[in-house]
Amino acid sequence: MLKIAAQRIVGMIGSSLVASFAVFGAVYLAPGDPITFLTGGHPVAPETLASIRDQYHLNDPFLVRYWDWLVGIMHGNLGISISSQENVSTLLASRIPNSLFLIGYASILILVFGICSGVVAGISRRSVDNLITYAGTIGLAIPGFVAAIVLIMIFAVQLHWFPVFGAGTGIGDQLWHMTLPATALALSSSAYLSRVTRVATREQLGLEHVETARSRGLSPWNVVSRHVVRNALIPITTAAGLVVAGLIAVSAVIEKVFGIDGVGGLLVSSAENKDFPVVQAATLLLVAFFLLVNMIVDILYTLVDPRLRLTKVV
Repeated sequence: MLKIAAQRIVGMIGSSLVASFAVFGAVYLAPGDPITFLTGGHPVAPETLASIRDQYHLNDPFLVRYWDWLVGIMHGNLGISISSQENVSTLLASRIPNSLFLIGYASILILVFGICSGVVAGISRRSVDNLITYAGTIGLAIPGFVAAIVLIMIFAVQLHWFPVFGAGTGIGDQLWHMTLPATALALSSSAYLSRVTRVATREQLGLEHVETARSRGLSPWNVVSRHVVRNALIPITTAAGLVVAGLIAVSAVIEKVFGIDGVGGLLVSSAENKDFPVVQAATLLLVAFFLLVNMIVDILYTLVDPRLRLTKVV
């Protein structure tokens, strides 16, 4: 197990290096010039322009700039923000907790409601199954930002149950502030996980070992929990890993809508300002999170079914 985990960590490091090159290259080739932002679009003296380019190493070749950036990352130096002149590490460190709280809260909602509703739909009679399926279809069809607007109109503007701005302070206040954003973030993903869980549950119900368990007089709860859900966990785990890892892409929009100071919101504003150091660092951080979630999912496979080997899982 330790050997396989070590292999996965090595693979993650290799993938991170490839991702870092792709991220740096994409930002390097993107249209726009940070000089325009730094000068405010006003004409400046050639000496000043040369000094700015020298300060930010804008005249260095691509590979030299990439290598310096990579070495800096390895030493914990992510560079200086062009727009705020702050250390990028400081900017990210102040926003990571809010993003992790939002994604963690949304992940719990996805796992609880997605798996529970999928199992209920899979084992229930046709009327209940159809009701959950139709609700899931509606959830899948609603984009995150639309769900956010609807939730704000109902639960914040009309009912005044939840705030619509900020991340809150303290666990209780954060839960109160993050409920609407997390719900908006989790809606379509929980509907997708519910569908996957329903299909996996239905497949297991028709197998011989489930019929054998029923014939032995086991209670319906034991049949479902020990012989249906347990054997359906592989596709459920795969889908759960995909939707949780995918939350990082949608979280930026939700953070902007609810005014949450998170990594996603910082990435969007930095891209608008051509703040290349922040964009590069924030994007690489999100890629690393995606890779980490996938590695955790791979390790979970062996806990779900010890017969599996991580090296054989696609």
